[in-house]
Amino acid sequence: MSKSKRARSRKVRAVSKVTKATVRKSVAHRKGGNSKQDHVLHLLRRPSGATIEKITQATGWQAHSVRGFFAGVVRKKLRLNLQSEKTDGQRIYRIAGGPARAESAALSGT
Repeated sequence: MSKSKRARSRKVRAVSKVTKATVRKSVAHRKGGNSKQDHVLHLLRRPSGATIEKITQATGWQAHSVRGFFAGVVRKKLRLNLQSEKTDGQRIYRIAGGPARAESAALSGT
């Protein structure tokens, strides 16, 4: 009682593979500098730095998302030296100097 499926011809299969391959296009990396990530990095590079509250207002992100951005993108992906200091009850974050050195990463356990 089992009915076998009709096999498609080789020509039809080959055409479908070609169209799928040509439909996919690689997205070029944009270099506009207008992304939220670029805006946050600009805020962090200022000598005065930025608080999490300033960044949440500028991007619309929640505070935990900003902290995740600091850990995942700023520190791990971009390997920038992110420093924080607490003054007047507010924690201020800033990017200091160049990329974080391997020694400081080894000391912090990352």
